[in-house]
Amino acid sequence: MILIKSYRYRILTILALVLFTGVGFSFNSDKCKDEVRPVREYKTKYVVVLIIDGPRYSETFGDSTCQYIPNLSTVLAPQGVLIKNFKNNGTTTTNSGHTAICTGNYQSVKNDGSELPKFPSMFQYFLNEKNLDSTHAWVITSKGKLNILANTKNSKWNGKNTPSQYCGVDGKGEGYTNDAYTWRDAQSILKKYHPEMTLINLLEVDVRGHQNEWPEYLQAIKTTDNTALNLWNFIQNDPVYKDNTTLIITNDHGRHTVGHKNGFVNHGDNCDGCRTIYMIGLGPDFKKNFVIDGMYDQLDISATIAEMLHFKMPTSKGIVMDELFVTP
Repeated sequence: MILIKSYRYRILTILALVLFTGVGFSFNSDKCKDEVRPVREYKTKYVVVLIIDGPRYSETFGDSTCQYIPNLSTVLAPQGVLIKNFKNNGTTTTNSGHTAICTGNYQSVKNDGSELPKFPSMFQYFLNEKNLDSTHAWVITSKGKLNILANTKNSKWNGKNTPSQYCGVDGKGEGYTNDAYTWRDAQSILKKYHPEMTLINLLEVDVRGHQNEWPEYLQAIKTTDNTALNLWNFIQNDPVYKDNTTLIITNDHGRHTVGHKNGFVNHGDNCDGCRTIYMIGLGPDFKKNFVIDGMYDQLDISATIAEMLHFKMPTSKGIVMDELFVTP
């Protein structure tokens, strides 16, 4: 695998662009964003984001053996780009982490599902700009409270261009449902509607951790590892999705490091265990067998999706993860 030592490479790349191409940059929250990006055509027409809720990095790619994630580490990551030490640099709870991924903004959101995000999501911006109805984007989650991802408290966007949702028990936006049911229902929705943009959340890892069930927690990581592979195989065997779909696999947060507070049982502070996660990107526009160490965080996911699907997210603070793309 190719390994990039992130920040030094990033600084050199920026300087090279400024010096030799005259490209202008503005700086926002210590991140750089191109003022003018060249228009590029991508093979990606559909995007699926799989969020595996709350595994600790030390049980995933932080373990050199990757014993609990054999499919992610030896089957899926080599087919695309793996970002190790990916970060949640905001509030390390479920609703806040998912909100950061979907809006490109860090916000401390109430974790009980009673508070909407401040900013419009990638789903709303996409549906609005493409003039599509709600069935072209879906939020499918095991946790009912994550139905907040379909809307925003922003007065100009509240209730407008919202994606379809199937969250929690029977898709009603209530309670928690088994991941097996979520995976079953996700397949049905993908087959019926073939949405251009889909988010899927799986809860079992997080729930087993909170229940202080170490063997069950590890088994849940293995189970979601299998589901991730099954999702990619589903995409590759579907005549609509095959060869033109990008799959992004990531987490909303980690868990406390060993010896910190109650360890794997909980999360929610600034410890490295809570902040450090991973991201895998697979698809026709991404490099293969490519590893990046650090550099990016949750805000950059929606910015990169917006780049591939050609829509604007003016309120996003993320940057496009250009290193992921194959050379045009």
